[in-house]
Amino acid sequence: MIVVNAKMQTNKENFKIIKKAVKKLEIKTKQENGCIDYGFSVELHNKSVIRITELWKDLKSLKDHLRTKHIEIFLKEIAAGEPPKTDAHFFEANSIPYPDGDLPKEVQG
Repeated sequence: MIVVNAKMQTNKENFKIIKKAVKKLEIKTKQENGCIDYGFSVELHNKSVIRITELWKDLKSLKDHLRTKHIEIFLKEIAAGEPPKTDAHFFEANSIPYPDGDLPKEVQG
């Protein structure tokens, strides 16, 4: 499995542009072959930081994703304002169970 952990640093005006572009991107990406999970989130205490977390079946799936039309459109749309400073890391990983047995009851819902 490939894990992508990225962080975009933006500003209030560009946040609106990115948010609009992400909506379309997330929907199309989640339908792609090999996409296990794909999501954007905003830090609770710093609204100018957007986190991107992706899980892909394999490297080929991620590479195919990066060549899609919806990625091309997304990149053009977010470049319309001041492009965000983005830091991205890519990992090959295996899923493991919760390190201490079961998830705590308080977070099981």
